[in-house]
Amino acid sequence: MDVLLAVSTYISKMVSTPSAIKVLLLDSHTTPFVSLATTQSELLAQQVYLTDRIDNAKRDRMPHLKCVCFLGTSEESLAAVTAELEEPKYGEYYLYFSNVLTKRAIERLAEADSYEVVHEVQEFFADYAPILPSLFSLNHVPSATHPLYGSSSSTWNQDALTRSAQGLMAILLSLKKKPIIRYEKMSAMARKLGSEVQHLMKSNEALFDFRPTQVPPLLLIIDRLNDPVTPLLTQWTYQAMVHEVLGIINGRVDLSSVPDIRPELREITLLPQSDPFFATHLNDNFGDLGASVQNLVKDYQSKTQSQSSIETIADMKRFVEEFPEFRKLSGNVSKHVALVGELSRLVGRDKLLDVSEVEQGLAGSGGGHANDLRAVQTLIAANDVTPFNKLRLAILYALRYQKNSSNAITSVTNSLLQNGVSEQEAKLVNIVLNVAGADQRQDDLFSNENIFSRGKSALKGLKGVENVYTQHSPHLMDTLELLLKGRLREASYPFLDAATASTGLGGAGAGTQGLGQRPQDVIIFMVGGTTYEEARAISRLNQELAGQAGGSATRVLLGGTCVHNSSSFLHQLSSAPFPPSYTTPPRETASNPTTSAERPALAVQLGNINVSVGGASGTGVYRTASTGEGISLQADGIRDGVKDLWGKVRQGVERLG
Repeated sequence: MDVLLAVSTYISKMVSTPSAIKVLLLDSHTTPFVSLATTQSELLAQQVYLTDRIDNAKRDRMPHLKCVCFLGTSEESLAAVTAELEEPKYGEYYLYFSNVLTKRAIERLAEADSYEVVHEVQEFFADYAPILPSLFSLNHVPSATHPLYGSSSSTWNQDALTRSAQGLMAILLSLKKKPIIRYEKMSAMARKLGSEVQHLMKSNEALFDFRPTQVPPLLLIIDRLNDPVTPLLTQWTYQAMVHEVLGIINGRVDLSSVPDIRPELREITLLPQSDPFFATHLNDNFGDLGASVQNLVKDYQSKTQSQSSIETIADMKRFVEEFPEFRKLSGNVSKHVALVGELSRLVGRDKLLDVSEVEQGLAGSGGGHANDLRAVQTLIAANDVTPFNKLRLAILYALRYQKNSSNAITSVTNSLLQNGVSEQEAKLVNIVLNVAGADQRQDDLFSNENIFSRGKSALKGLKGVENVYTQHSPHLMDTLELLLKGRLREASYPFLDAATASTGLGGAGAGTQGLGQRPQDVIIFMVGGTTYEEARAISRLNQELAGQAGGSATRVLLGGTCVHNSSSFLHQLSSAPFPPSYTTPPRETASNPTTSAERPALAVQLGNINVSVGGASGTGVYRTASTGEGISLQADGIRDGVKDLWGKVRQGVERLG
């Protein structure tokens, strides 16, 4: 399941026909996909003379050239290609679309082709950004004009839902997979997306006519809001750190704000496909990276010295043959030296080591509430910590100690306002708690709830930790661990089609997987975006699985609506069209009421609306994280302490198992 190979294969097929000098036309949708999967030299080798955008009205008319078009299926792309066909600039057209065309779209193309210049129309399902072999993105970075959410954190924007469903279908078709679907139970968005993908699979059944496997592939749809911590942390591995500190957009990094940067380095390309050094070291931690760059410089210096003595014809010939590679190496050395130098400068300027140490404590086992609060308040008051980093610390503190009766979330938020954080930005503390707080998350993210999870968290912190700054493990890996052991509870991650899971209607072996059989291919899609930290964990897991089982190993592919850093994640929430109530503190409830005084005298659950009478939290009508559609009643503490304790013991045993 190599998405880079899948997309590059599609592109090779496109440009290999016709075998003549040609032009490649792209649109805004497909340009980043092509740039991530192939290089200019590879296109030149296939006689691609020119690459341009179809919406560029200044293109010259060259009827002697053939034209290959690779376009999306949006209305804008269809309008651009029909306008092109009505006034063709090239002699022949070969049209390729990144997803399924409707019957009406094909009719429009036929009507526009009055000069009969179209020789071929095909669907090539490269409708996603292949970032790494085991990581893809749909390139939907939400904004106020292109939101992910609807009117709440549990509803989709319709355009975003359509795009995500089409992107997932393209992934499945390009990899030739017809999966069964599971989703995170508490995420209404995950369920909705799964339903849309299943509908598309059934509507295009002929396209999914693949040879069945003994155990069908699994598509697991999860929600970013079940783990809001991972995208908020400072990163210390090369690729993740560059994205967190500087930002990587479609394989490009903007260095124009770096002091005294050379003109040719103002924007650099950072792709493992075309950069052997980056491919080797993209997951190295920052400490090891310095030594690796030093070795790269030494290697370059040694080659420079060998080129200095050109005395014979043989020396000249050797120099000419090696010059292109030598020039490429020179550019690579300059790029990585500048990049690592800027990372080092920003680490010192923004006190990222101090900030990260506190972050890791809040995300991990922690140093106790009093110590963590003191550390957070100290950094918020520090003049050399940026306002954005102060905000991240405050949000992590609020997430960690939301259910602690002595938390100081209000005090920490007020400290933000007094130390350079705007009122609008400080509201993000409450927004995050309302959409991804303890009452909204499905799982025990901080392993706080019982003695079993605390013990597991402590033991986990002792194994395989490289240093204090990289000790955090994404929650996704806990979910995957349970899945690979056959212990991922159907109650928490149900099958979209229960009949498929229990009877095997989804293909041979579908039913047995519901009983714990491990799938060979697992595609994880994260609604709301994934991160490079999670991608690194998946890459390492794939290496471990391949070493254990050889060719029959489970293969895991990770994708999301986008790839986040902390800035884009918080912007996704701040730009969402949420109601004003999301900016106010959420209703505080005791995490596990066990006495009759703490429990409400009467509690009625109507879908996601809770009506409570009495109890520690008072009487009122509240919005909850429940995704159930039925009605439940709790009177006089039906869920008594004994039942609650037994449920915790059972959950703890299952997790430790």
